Amino acid sequence: MRKIIAAVFVSLDGVMQAPGGPQEDPMGGFRHGGWVAPHFDDALGGVMGKLFETPFDLLLGRRTYDIFAAHWPHAKDDPIGPLFDGVTKYVATHDPESLTWQNTEWLGRDVPAALRKLRQGDGPDLLIQGSSQLIQQLLEHDLIDRFQLVVVPAVLGGGKKLFGNGTMPAALRLTDSLVTPKGVIVATYERAGEVETGDFGLENPSEAELERRRGLAEMERRRKSA
Repeated sequence: MRKIIAAVFVSLDGVMQAPGGPQEDPMGGFRHGGWVAPHFDDALGGVMGKLFETPFDLLLGRRTYDIFAAHWPHAKDDPIGPLFDGVTKYVATHDPESLTWQNTEWLGRDVPAALRKLRQGDGPDLLIQGSSQLIQQLLEHDLIDRFQLVVVPAVLGGGKKLFGNGTMPAALRLTDSLVTPKGVIVATYERAGEVETGDFGLENPSEAELERRRGLAEMERRRKSA
């Protein structure tokens, strides 16, 4: 069974938009493109090199596909260029006729169904790069098996987020981690079943606590009836 892996650069406030450069994705007036570059060092380069050592196919949303297709086929001196040229690129798009990069395949109109089928087949894992909108769709359908989060010590204040409102709740298990000399946290998580909860409250709640709960219940009732 193939795994779907989301390898994501993310800020401390959860933004994943345009980590690579100012012109990468200025949509919505985003002004901080290129926020990863000042934090990149040999340690982080080693993390990315290790990520690409294991066989993989790429899983991309349309905007990230366009960014990659305009760059990597022309980056012959960078080993990632020929690597990305050679792997299969599975792309979610409404315009499959415009997919001209070699070894690119359209996921079809039902992306979740296509990915469920791919996961069950033979082949390398499916590696997501960028693709914030596609990630939201996969989170909604619980289709991401592993997260490799590269958490950069920056707060961006706005932009496209990794975890949106449609994310399906899930428990995660930390399987690997490191901190680079520049303070970047690299943390790998895999699915670990359902979210578990507990309770630090008193066994016998105080009257003040019971009154607080009644107040919250009334607020929720009004919200639903509004």
